Amino acid sequence: MKAVQITNPSEMKVVNIDKPTIEAGKILVRIKYVGFCGSDLNTFLGKNPMVKLPIIPGHEVGAVIEEIGSGVPADFKVGMNVTLNPYTSCGNCASCRNGRVNACERNETFGVQRNGVMCEYALVPWEKVIPVHHLSARDCALIEPMSVGFHAVSRAQVADNETVMVIGCGMIGVGAIVRASLRGAIVIAVDLDDDKLELAKRCGASFVINSKTEDVHQRMLEITENLGADVVIEAVGSPTTYVMAVNEAAFTGRVVCIGYAKSEVAFQTKYFVQKELDIRGSRNALPNDFRAVIHYLEQCNCPLDELISKVVQPEDALAAMQEWAADPGKVFRILVEF
Repeated sequence: MKAVQITNPSEMKVVNIDKPTIEAGKILVRIKYVGFCGSDLNTFLGKNPMVKLPIIPGHEVGAVIEEIGSGVPADFKVGMNVTLNPYTSCGNCASCRNGRVNACERNETFGVQRNGVMCEYALVPWEKVIPVHHLSARDCALIEPMSVGFHAVSRAQVADNETVMVIGCGMIGVGAIVRASLRGAIVIAVDLDDDKLELAKRCGASFVINSKTEDVHQRMLEITENLGADVVIEAVGSPTTYVMAVNEAAFTGRVVCIGYAKSEVAFQTKYFVQKELDIRGSRNALPNDFRAVIHYLEQCNCPLDELISKVVQPEDALAAMQEWAADPGKVFRILVEF
């Protein structure tokens, strides 16, 4: 079967691999759409230390059930639209024992620590298959990245009437904006790109700040009446935005970090103490986050078409990734269609 493989930094090609055969307790899915995410871009650029090349990327999936193995619950039906939970959990590490399997010490995510599913078929344990009854296979590919933003809002314990600053308005940041606004928070979205900020407003942001053309700190003081944000969610992964998150958090605020900074970050650690900040990491998502995203998307309140920058065939994946690498600020999601 056909698959897309990143072979070396800046190199990607279509390869032929064996089609999996059905096994007990597993489901064979026919992949329809797979999204490229930020981790795939970093892999392509040779900047993802968790990846060993060559690798098949892809963990944002819209698929259809093709065949069902023995021992699978009867709720699963051939032809059903599904997405996949792309993470593993060992069951024995501290995270798993605490019920936070999304942060498993030995997690292997599709396309990162193991081959992904940017291919025609995938065989997965039935527990990792998530039925989606009222969304197209294309839209199913948006569920996983948005669920990561939903999870960050849960980690922040966002409540109604709180002020939430979301730094970075890509797919994950948009997920955080949506979830925080659904909880009744006042959301301030920050990005370098005006088009992304306009979309952030349509997804629930009450205020937007262009960090390239505006003084972020001054605008935050104006919006929050000199208090700062009760919650800051960092969804970029750069030293600048990490420092911004700490600086703009209110006294006794919460800072939730999603993005991986590629280099060391220098903080004024006095703010950690003076503000008595809660600084939390947020990794992947839990099944409840997937379900919450599905419920939201089924309400048809999301501008789904605007979240998809481009749909390409496998043979055009390299050109699409090259375009994204050249101008990353202009891309929400690129989907590869099989």
